[in-house]
Amino acid sequence: MNGVFVVDKPEGLTSHDVVQTIRRMFGTAKVGHLGTLDPIATGVLPVCIGKATRIAQYIPGFPKEYAGEIRFGFSTDTYDREGTPTSELKPLESTPEEICAAMRSLTGSIDQVAPAFSAKKLGGVPAYKRARKNQAVSMPPSRIEVQQFEMTALGPSSVTFKVICSPGTYVRSLVHDLGQRLGCGAHVGALRRLRSGPFGIEGAVKLDRISARDLIPPDRVLESMPRIEISEDEVRKVMHGNQVPAGVEGQFARIFNKKGEFIAVAAIENGWARPRVVLTSIASNQHAVPGCSLEKEIES
Repeated sequence: MNGVFVVDKPEGLTSHDVVQTIRRMFGTAKVGHLGTLDPIATGVLPVCIGKATRIAQYIPGFPKEYAGEIRFGFSTDTYDREGTPTSELKPLESTPEEICAAMRSLTGSIDQVAPAFSAKKLGGVPAYKRARKNQAVSMPPSRIEVQQFEMTALGPSSVTFKVICSPGTYVRSLVHDLGQRLGCGAHVGALRRLRSGPFGIEGAVKLDRISARDLIPPDRVLESMPRIEISEDEVRKVMHGNQVPAGVEGQFARIFNKKGEFIAVAAIENGWARPRVVLTSIASNQHAVPGCSLEKEIES
């Protein structure tokens, strides 16, 4: 069981709930998700299992695409419909043109402050744990990239919208900031992730229907990387973290043996392929391979 499940996360579950469910279904602890979705959000949640958890850092996380609903009239402490109102009720008085202009002003490279009720850590503690205790939460801004933030339909006191953004973007913060700019307050009413890097909603599977046949193998997950096939003598070198001739261009490459087995991810440097993650059993038994960064922790 090595690869990635593309889960269509249901509403009401945390991303960690999904991970725990898959751990129980397949009897393994090596499971982690690639990017948190809020409990009210649905849609694409890539979940790595087995050796795929070790290549998570090389899986593209951009673009992230969302569709959802913005409700105008008041803001909330969580920036979504489940929170407590933090402003008085005020009707939306902006024209469609003004709404669209305000949304465009929140695109490009911008500094964003995450919601206090978020999994972002402060001093090693998730911010939401402090917020739930009514402790002061001062979140530092982070630089994000918003390619697109646009209205797709307009209602009396709400709009539906589409966002394309970089990893680390909080759509709830975008919506909250929009409400502040329009002077009426706003919060997320619904949110659905349509894409996360190479994984789209068209390939996502409902959690209660996940089976082994839905697993995407690690080599296919990284198929945008060039492929290097090496001899048996070179396999032994790679297993011990030693470089081999690359013969391809790019930043990273997948290394295969003559049997077509995916054995490593390598960085391409000056014509050489330098192993960064080795997936063979001997590497696992050795715990570490000189020169390799074997594993990046993913959220589990």
